[in-house]
Amino acid sequence: MREFIVEADGGSRGNPGPAGYGAVVSDAATGETLAEAAEYLGTTTNNVAEYSGLLAGLRAAHELDPEAAVHVRMDSKLVVEQMSGRWKIKHPAMKPLAAEAARVFPPGRVTYEWIPRERNKHADRLANEAMDAGRRGEQWSATASRAALDTPTARPVAPLTPESSGPPGDAAAGAARVRAALASPSGPASGSASAAESGATEPGVRGGGGAGGGDASAAEAAADVRAAQAVATPGTETAAPRTGTAASGTGTAAAPGTASATTPSSGASPGWAPADMGPPATFVLLRHGETPLTPQKRFSGSGGSDPSLSDAGREQAVRTAEALARRGTVQAVVASPLARTRETAGIVAARLGLEVSVEEGLRETDFGAWEGLTFGEVRERHPDDLNAWLSSPDAEPTGGGESFAATAARVAATRDRLTAAYAGRTVLLVTHVTPIKTLVRLALGAPPEALFRMELSAASLSAVAYYADGNASVRLFNETSHLR
Repeated sequence: MREFIVEADGGSRGNPGPAGYGAVVSDAATGETLAEAAEYLGTTTNNVAEYSGLLAGLRAAHELDPEAAVHVRMDSKLVVEQMSGRWKIKHPAMKPLAAEAARVFPPGRVTYEWIPRERNKHADRLANEAMDAGRRGEQWSATASRAALDTPTARPVAPLTPESSGPPGDAAAGAARVRAALASPSGPASGSASAAESGATEPGVRGGGGAGGGDASAAEAAADVRAAQAVATPGTETAAPRTGTAASGTGTAAAPGTASATTPSSGASPGWAPADMGPPATFVLLRHGETPLTPQKRFSGSGGSDPSLSDAGREQAVRTAEALARRGTVQAVVASPLARTRETAGIVAARLGLEVSVEEGLRETDFGAWEGLTFGEVRERHPDDLNAWLSSPDAEPTGGGESFAATAARVAATRDRLTAAYAGRTVLLVTHVTPIKTLVRLALGAPPEALFRMELSAASLSAVAYYADGNASVRLFNETSHLR
């Protein structure tokens, strides 16, 4: 049986915006390029463009040999996971595209693999060429593309138009139907930047991509703005506009001068908007209000006296509750089991009209024999243990406390449970200094020693938005007064 490799990509400069796709079919044994396809789609979203690229690639492979086996490689984790059956497809615009793609070849003859964007440059280039041609009012030309790059001749493929011919149930008719649906007032291209959703069954964080809106993360210029928007408007996501060049797929950010930090991964594409992954799970992270130990800067973990809030701490919780009520974005409240967090959460939840759920994994680190002591007192009494603790995340506080490494493992597992449970929603997590720092550190991809370089005020707020492709964006408020 003959075997083909299909590499496909698609992108939207605006999401929704001017969009196009590219697809390449090559011989799996020799690596020879056998066919190329690209088309300007008009105004639509990243995901529609990515699925259109997949359809064009599968159709081209079918025209070459309908009996072949096909291995699809794309930098869109959304498409790969949905077509592999691991993520659900809920958005009405995506279902017909996926169904058409599944019908091009019999079940079992097509496999899918996610690849980083730098390994998908050929399809990415074709998609950018198609978008550039559309901007000029032209159709993409395989001849012009080859002439510009002096590449070996490959068989061009007709664009996915209603007039295209192909095998029964081929991708062309499906793509045309989807584009017609997108043009209707109820379609996702009518102004929503989050036109497609991932239906992911695993936690996720923000993706950045090239022409294909791929899923590799980048330190993109609009990340912190998007995180703030996620907190301000739960369940929505505003994508930054894209700009790019045909050959390289690189571009400039739509919101220069803003800062961001995201989990680093391969295939980053600075300046491109994130993949259209749907609304994130957003954790608004609230440190509890002051206790009698807080102003004295004493160690207060999960193994100590479990103090309640002071009068000042209760007032801080009330102010935070009012600030969050004005925003109206929190949809659920989850708290650590310790008294100070449950009390803070209770005050906020009462103002928001919500119930409080308790999550054991959000408790503070157990500081062992250091509980109730100041840093100076610990240095005086346990200098060697303190030095070891400051030097290694695996070191435990004196008396069998919990190491930061153990805390990080617990917090990461808790994060995964909660992102799955609250996908697409905004949830307030009322917890402690170490869990909040750990969540931020993990989202930033920062080393363990970063814990010692952060400061969180009592009743301070931060936020992390987790997207369906496994990336995250961080927003730091810190002082409650910043919400006023």
